[in-house]
Amino acid sequence: MIRRAHFPLIRALARRGYHHGNLKDALVEAARTLIAERGASGFTLAEAAKLAGVTPAAPYRHFNDRNALLCELARRGFDAFGARLGEAWSAGRPDPVAALWRMGEAYLDFARQEPGVYAAMFGDARLLCEAPLIASSAAALDALRNAASSVLAYRGVAEPDGRRLGAQIWAASHGVASLANSGHFVDASQGGDPKAILSDSVAALIEKAVRDQARVNVR
Repeated sequence: MIRRAHFPLIRALARRGYHHGNLKDALVEAARTLIAERGASGFTLAEAAKLAGVTPAAPYRHFNDRNALLCELARRGFDAFGARLGEAWSAGRPDPVAALWRMGEAYLDFARQEPGVYAAMFGDARLLCEAPLIASSAAALDALRNAASSVLAYRGVAEPDGRRLGAQIWAASHGVASLANSGHFVDASQGGDPKAILSDSVAALIEKAVRDQARVNVR
């Protein structure tokens, strides 16, 4: 069932939309709510219009189709996601390893707090064909790669390359976040603490990356 608490905000935005430019925001908010309840493929443009309290034709003022609305939600999501990761990184203070742990926690918190947005962001990579969305997603995910390079340098790796480690951290984070959002980690006492699982996984990935890159640099 869709959370009724969202209805007043969405419809108030839509009512002002025709004259004050808020219709687009109301439709994005409606999509966020619908996806959180049903998944990224579980809504139509007409349903978003209905939730926003506007006619089925109104969305076409801003979006050509459902995928265009989904792309806009994903773009906004990546912008917010990147800002959250950047805040957690905090220029690598007090050291890159501690800052990376905060990024991992911020990753999981974002996925948990914004399930609809997160699903739109990572539901279908083919939606990343639009230039603004590509730029937003690349900026957010580059933060992980840059953080990985900083961690390797901090661990004494000469000429660190954080691309593979960053991708591995991304994969681990996404896997844990997706499992947690799907309800698979419900009992922390049985080893189901998502943040602890991610922390252990990333620690192992870092140790392997340090060993591998140290070997490459010795050759």
